[in-house]
Amino acid sequence: MIEEYRFHGRGGQGAVTAARLLVGAAHREGRYGQAFPHFGAERRGAPVVAFARISDRPIRVHEQVREPDVVVVLDPTLFKLVNVLEGLREGGVLVVNSKEDPGIQGPYKVFIVDATGIALSLGLRVAGWPVVNTSILGAVVKATGSVSLDSVVDEIKSNWPGRMGEANAQAAKLAYEKAVRVR
Repeated sequence: MIEEYRFHGRGGQGAVTAARLLVGAAHREGRYGQAFPHFGAERRGAPVVAFARISDRPIRVHEQVREPDVVVVLDPTLFKLVNVLEGLREGGVLVVNSKEDPGIQGPYKVFIVDATGIALSLGLRVAGWPVVNTSILGAVVKATGSVSLDSVVDEIKSNWPGRMGEANAQAAKLAYEKAVRVR
């Protein structure tokens, strides 16, 4: 079975990198994966979408994820701009960067985590923007169990050695601890 993910964020938040890190963690566990962005007129702050697939078998499909098992929202203001729930499978998982329940109704499991607060507390900023991608990955791991937190942490550290890698790994760990299922 292929697990399909769709990441919604804003340019500069790291949605594309989050998808890539998730797949890298799956590769560390001997699984197969794909991560790719949906390109348009993206710029810092504009809505962006990235996709990921994870499987125990080679993945032969190469197209956008239309019916994701998991939707990850890095910026909750996107609910007003984009139908982030479009195609989310019944029983699917929604992971939202939010301090409070987004009030989403439907046949979904909904998890929240204050990824922004975690990023700010650890000084994870680029051009003044909190970088929430590594935080949100900790919540994704808790919500789905599709890869281990250790694999995500190792993948993060291999992409950013030194202090930056340690801070991003800590963000994932904190988000894993703090993520809460609200529905």
